[in-house]
Amino acid sequence: MAAPQEAPVVQVEHVECRYGQRVILRDISFSVRPQEIFFLTGRSGCGKTTLLLHLLGLMTPARGRISYFGREFSGLPPDERRGFNRRFGVLFQSNALWTDMSLAENVSLPLVVHTRLPREVRDEIVALKLTQVGLAGSDARFPRELSGGMQKRAALARALALDPAILFFDEPTAGLDPITSNQIDDLILQVRDTVGATVLVVSHSLSSIFHIADRMILLDPEAKSIVAEGSPEELLHESRDDRVKAFLAPDGPGQGAHSREAAAESRRAA
Repeated sequence: MAAPQEAPVVQVEHVECRYGQRVILRDISFSVRPQEIFFLTGRSGCGKTTLLLHLLGLMTPARGRISYFGREFSGLPPDERRGFNRRFGVLFQSNALWTDMSLAENVSLPLVVHTRLPREVRDEIVALKLTQVGLAGSDARFPRELSGGMQKRAALARALALDPAILFFDEPTAGLDPITSNQIDDLILQVRDTVGATVLVVSHSLSSIFHIADRMILLDPEAKSIVAEGSPEELLHESRDDRVKAFLAPDGPGQGAHSREAAAESRRAA
């Protein structure tokens, strides 16, 4: 876990997110330290995916600002923002793999678009990234030939192609069985520790939160804002907010059939 005194990699200050005149989130402020795994979580409809779109620069805040490495990102001109985006790696909920392209071609795509590396160097990087996510020797396979968990791994390999400083995950374990979900969580931990990236995860899975999150914010759809911030364990045991208790309850919206004690035990054993 990153030391508290380290300067934040991500700084969000009083951000307001809107669709037209409809306010989705207001007065959103938080920071993320180097190499943290930081969760954006809450019930369905709380605005966590909308917040992710703002963090990626796909939407512009109505108010406030978003900064990376001490530099404001939300106000950058498009050309500068595109260059800045090279420091981001994104794993989408749908994986967003091109079905008519091999894994090697999918993983190589960011290298083709953003670099002028020769083919042989790109091939070496692709082989390295596929190995890193446990898919060594799968470069010629197509997404349709893979299980859901393997597709997640392939999408992660592509997200790692440019050696990003910040990784964004949108519901990385959605639709996966519990065993595969745990494997993906472990892979996120492994990647963070190996490449030293800072990780932001959009998810409502308490199993994942208690397993891998250093800290989290809890968004609430009625408040349209952050109602809790801290480590999962601190919020579980110390918060007196009924909204936090309801979310972290054994049968709350983030946990489903799994008990919070089992999730906490999974984190302690990791």
